[in-house]
Amino acid sequence: MQQMKYLIIVIIGALATIYGKGTLFNNDAGDATEVSAGKTMSSKPVSSAKGSASKSIPSAKDNASSRQQKTFDFTPKTKADGIRLERTAYTLLYNKEIRLPLWVAWHLTKNHTSGTNKREGLKFVEDEDVPMPRATNMDYVNSGYDRGHMCPSGDNKWSARAQEESFLYTNCCPQLHTLNAGDWEELESKCRYWARKFGDIYIVCGPVFLNKKHKTIGKSRVVVPEAFYKVVLCMQGTPKGIGFIYRNDLSNKKMSSYVNTIDDVERITGIDFFPALPDNIEKKVEATVNLSDWAISE
Repeated sequence: MQQMKYLIIVIIGALATIYGKGTLFNNDAGDATEVSAGKTMSSKPVSSAKGSASKSIPSAKDNASSRQQKTFDFTPKTKADGIRLERTAYTLLYNKEIRLPLWVAWHLTKNHTSGTNKREGLKFVEDEDVPMPRATNMDYVNSGYDRGHMCPSGDNKWSARAQEESFLYTNCCPQLHTLNAGDWEELESKCRYWARKFGDIYIVCGPVFLNKKHKTIGKSRVVVPEAFYKVVLCMQGTPKGIGFIYRNDLSNKKMSSYVNTIDDVERITGIDFFPALPDNIEKKVEATVNLSDWAISE
């Protein structure tokens, strides 16, 4: 009888342990509006991206997952309001007032620089995860501007879903064709070169607004940026970072003429990049640029 009581106590304790593990799946989403695989998880806008409580150095491991590898929280912080959208390959903060993303961030690995899922046959489509009015095809027709990718199609050949999501209007901005098909595309190709050379890099890009009043296109009044920024972080070997500012104009210049420190880009945009990095690393990679580290000629 005593052994039977002991056995019952052991069984009850085991069941309590098993069912108690359900608390591990209690995910507090906070105030962010996150959209994953087309599903809205919350309806509250955020003024900044969710940060990481602990600052850990990112790892380069890539297990070829169908979703982007988040080895650390590489998304930036900004005081501007927006709707945070989580996609297969990238994360962005969308501002409904200008109908554009404020930033788009992604982790580009060597394995993600190639693939069989090409852009042929794909067209930009409205993003139904953001409220009306929003960018539509007709806003761009005869506007004089290209639909300029932020996270480029060339970075998404590794996944059919990622490639399709790169053609959402929340992932593009009005760009002059000379920039979109010229110097900006050259930088996109250079980023894939760096990802293959180093193993992986972290990229954040978006629009820059320099004037008090801005041109708009279409009935949706999509704002036309005066410039664009891109910042790149590499944690392989000695950590290093580089920033770029490209005017939305007809320029055709050497890549070195667009180079800035990440600190400079932060000053121009008001965005805090890579805030989850340890402070000593963040200060170092954002304050200086060595062109030879990035195989850029002066």
